[in-house]
Amino acid sequence: MSGVAMELDAGPFDLGDGPDAALCLHGLTGMPFEVRPIGEALAARGVRAVGPMLPGHGETHEALARAAHTDWLDAVASAHRALRSRHERVFLVGLSLGGLLALCHAAEAEVDALAVIGAPLRLGTRLVRLLPLVRRFKPYFPKRRGSDIREAAAHARHPSLAVMPAASVIELVRLQGRTREALHRIQAPLLVAHGSLDATAHPSNAQEIAASVSSAERELLWLPNSGHVVPVDHDGPELAQAVVDFLTRKRHPMLRYVAR
Repeated sequence: MSGVAMELDAGPFDLGDGPDAALCLHGLTGMPFEVRPIGEALAARGVRAVGPMLPGHGETHEALARAAHTDWLDAVASAHRALRSRHERVFLVGLSLGGLLALCHAAEAEVDALAVIGAPLRLGTRLVRLLPLVRRFKPYFPKRRGSDIREAAAHARHPSLAVMPAASVIELVRLQGRTREALHRIQAPLLVAHGSLDATAHPSNAQEIAASVSSAERELLWLPNSGHVVPVDHDGPELAQAVVDFLTRKRHPMLRYVAR
């Protein structure tokens, strides 16, 4: 597999079983491995955790460049329907791109609760407007610093594509616009988590999400020692526990901001 470290079990997962299920969605150029710690924590609490490989991922950067944001949304909708047919309640957990997909889907479908981590509502550069032109002569950008993970060992072993397709960033931007327009329609209980040291998606994205949804039950959780890929970073265990507690408790508290 071009540009991807495969020493780890980075593929799709289906863990545990029970009356409830959680659909766990990874980030752009990433793999299910990066949300697997949350899946394992959910499975240990009797929640079936399913982590699919999003379209275009798990192959080459050329394959990813051919995937549209509608392909990702369709895959989420299909997986959600399959879980809904077998389980009493279905939750969504999404990291980065997966967080955007979870939010966008929750605006249209019946979701019992959701947790999003490092969801990038906006990119931090105005150069994104030039991408349709730039992609003609530079279709791929090397990820020189690798994944945004502060824990050194986790950063070194993280399985991810080594380059970012310009076409995929364009699709991400399209999904961002679609998600921003849909946020007010989300009413499901929502946990918004974000690494305080995130250099990929500014923490203000989390605040905007929490302020824009219509959910009566929502929490904003800061992870003080982590970058963008929190589930495998320093605060991964704390995040996994928070997600499990939020999704499994029968009654969620009303709006509560956890500031660090």
